[in-house]
Amino acid sequence: MVGEKLVVLAAFAHPDDETMLIGGTLAMLAARGARVHVLCATRGEGGELGEPPLCQPHELGRRREAELRCAVQALGCASLEILGYRDPPVDQQGHLHAFNADLDSLATQIRQRMQSVGAGVLITHGSNGEYGHPAHRLMHQAALGAVQTSPTDTAILYTVSATFPGHPRPHLANEDDAAHFVLDVGPWLAAKLTAARCHRTQLALFLRRSSRAWGRPAQLEEVLMRRESLHRAWPAGGDALHDPLARFLQARCADALLPL
Repeated sequence: MVGEKLVVLAAFAHPDDETMLIGGTLAMLAARGARVHVLCATRGEGGELGEPPLCQPHELGRRREAELRCAVQALGCASLEILGYRDPPVDQQGHLHAFNADLDSLATQIRQRMQSVGAGVLITHGSNGEYGHPAHRLMHQAALGAVQTSPTDTAILYTVSATFPGHPRPHLANEDDAAHFVLDVGPWLAAKLTAARCHRTQLALFLRRSSRAWGRPAQLEEVLMRRESLHRAWPAGGDALHDPLARFLQARCADALLPL
């Protein structure tokens, strides 16, 4: 790894995905010398306003962009770009929706951002969209298209919340993506917690499921995942991974790697 600079682009659908799904790993990578850039498709206009509401509905996109910038800084990431797709709200039946985007155009935007920041590794949503979110699945498909059409043929794609025995949040695990790496992000939990607190409009959402399950108010520190996982989606196959991210993890983050 001497002399090899790892540059990563983390691409997600909404503000807070970068923190809640993989924030500890992003903070670890940045702290250990990687350059981490974040790309977000939307400003999260379809999300919650907070309890009590922290803004008016028409202000939510601007508010969540500011929250995202706060979180990206807390994680130690180098830059943020927002593509500006509009996040549709949850409908009256509780159904989630993807933002309106042409898949090929979205893949091109992701690929162009990789090229502009010099990223050889792309991290994004899992193939199942974590809890099945259509926007997460769309980002996964576009990210896969981006690396498959990369002019260098060396782009690597990893996806988050890969499944492994004892996953801390089974409802978030992508059941079709077996983990290649499981990471103990406890040493970077403070950075992840600071980033999560940036997303003030979504704090009630973060805590609601656990509070119901536990029969008491959950605390943010309790619901953040201390173990995070990655699945290499492209190139697929192979038991021994020798791509730039794998080498970086094995050389500089070995203390965080957990047995599979």
